[in-house]
Amino acid sequence: QVHLVESGGGLVQAGGSLRLSCTASGTIVSINGMGWFRQVPGKQRELVAAVTAFGSTKLSDSVLGRFSISLDKAKNTGYLQMNSLKPEDTATYVCNADISERESTTTDYWGQGTQVTVSS
Repeated sequence: QVHLVESGGGLVQAGGSLRLSCTASGTIVSINGMGWFRQVPGKQRELVAAVTAFGSTKLSDSVLGRFSISLDKAKNTGYLQMNSLKPEDTATYVCNADISERESTTTDYWGQGTQVTVSS
């Protein structure tokens, strides 16, 4: 059994920064990939950033140049660094990870989310 827990959300003024963390615990052979989604009331969930176990990353156009994503395999923790935050970044940020608990298997896990609010 694997659990994902996010942390680092909060209230910040426009132009400020936050770093979100997503830590996986339980029986983990490997984390094959991790992504961050954000949910805004009245809108569909949006994929913000993703990273593979090999270090390749992708970012949505809306955050490109401001956000970065990384994965620390030793700590089973992924990070989303958010700089130059804008009010439109306000959302619940949810971590998703593809995790192998044993060889030849992979399972998608979701965290419960952490709230980010950017004031103007």
